[in-house]
Amino acid sequence: MSEKTIAAISTAQGEGGIGVIRISGENALEIADKIFTGIYNRKITEMKGYTASYGKICHNGEEIDEAVALVFRAPHSYTGENVVELSCHGGIYLTKQVLRAALSAGAVPAQAGEFTKRAFLNGKIDLTEAEAVIDLISAKSKSAARAALCVKDGAVRKKIDTVKNDLLSLAAHLSAWADYPEEDIAEVSDEMILDVCKKSAATLEKLLASYDSGQAVKQGIDTVIAGRPNVGKSTLMNLLSGCEKSIVTDIPGTTRDIVEDTVLIGDVILRLSDTAGLRDTEDAVEKIGVDRARKRLEQCGLLLAVFDNSRELNSEDKMLLEAAENVPSIAIINKTDLPQKLDINYISSYISNIIYFSAINGDGHSELVKAVEQIAGTANLNPSEGILSNERQRLAVSNALSSVNEAQNALSMGMTFDAVTVSLEDAISELLELTGERTSDEVIDRVFHNFCVGK
Repeated sequence: MSEKTIAAISTAQGEGGIGVIRISGENALEIADKIFTGIYNRKITEMKGYTASYGKICHNGEEIDEAVALVFRAPHSYTGENVVELSCHGGIYLTKQVLRAALSAGAVPAQAGEFTKRAFLNGKIDLTEAEAVIDLISAKSKSAARAALCVKDGAVRKKIDTVKNDLLSLAAHLSAWADYPEEDIAEVSDEMILDVCKKSAATLEKLLASYDSGQAVKQGIDTVIAGRPNVGKSTLMNLLSGCEKSIVTDIPGTTRDIVEDTVLIGDVILRLSDTAGLRDTEDAVEKIGVDRARKRLEQCGLLLAVFDNSRELNSEDKMLLEAAENVPSIAIINKTDLPQKLDINYISSYISNIIYFSAINGDGHSELVKAVEQIAGTANLNPSEGILSNERQRLAVSNALSSVNEAQNALSMGMTFDAVTVSLEDAISELLELTGERTSDEVIDRVFHNFCVGK
């Protein structure tokens, strides 16, 4: 248990109905008793875990606020330590005053993510579950929150534990059989090794396959809306944004720079960019916008290529179609309420996902949602199966999979079981680092660096 007792404001620092100051550590109950006076003079140190008391916060003989004290006794708390949460009226001034009182009573300021870090160090959660906490806090959609909650509840850890335990049992059996030939230990067969390796590889491959889709749900996709002037890009941008982000007129070249917004399309977050219409122009300002639009096209994760149903394809349209070959794309045929002059067959030779749309009245929106979810890979994504949260986790799983495959290759090449065991131990080491059972302080510090103070 840590020698220092920490304290921090655990709610957003602003005006609100309630503010929570969390105190955690061996002396949390005693420190809280110094500043909290319960009704009927009830002492916090006398309270059982999972109980509450109403009272007042006082510091230097002065009453600060009314409060409710919640007591959690070790090890049955979030951090695994003694914890007291003081709930006072929300507000920057009051919460800071209560925190200052706790610090004067013997607590020290908590560092970013230190409460969750202590939960990890005290064995309450593993490293994947700790990382899911910040994903929960920063979730911007229902799917992102659900995915993070499933990881927080152990969806990834359970899969990793299954693979890790299978590999540990196999490696231990191989070592025992090789080191103690005189003992009555069952002989290891090639079939046994291959069976475990194939099963483990399949699980790891499935986790890796969900990574990109999981990132689309969690972080979103850089998405560019592009097309020649006056095809309806800005109208589409405003429709998806739910407000007037881009100026809409009948004058070509109205949008001269990149207009950005973040929107939720189905279960996918799109970081939208409405770009200047692609065309050759002598206007110096518009030309800068067009150049930026072309550069953004090369870097985007998804292209919404907009075409005017009532106009024939021109050189700008064809240039856009050529660019669409290099990125995941959806062709949006706008102005479907007007007579068709567009060559759809030509467009379909470059882009297979074609949506018929009317940005004026919103027709085609549901089809666009389905197409986006299909490209993002979220249409059949099941967060309850476990989704890797970040690059650290993806790299560890990828390295573990490579080591498992190396073990299979070593076996097929007729190498000794010692060589197979080395590869299996490498895979196990990667999985132990993933969950935090065997990792460096540097990795741990990096994981909790991005947490907010108070969590």
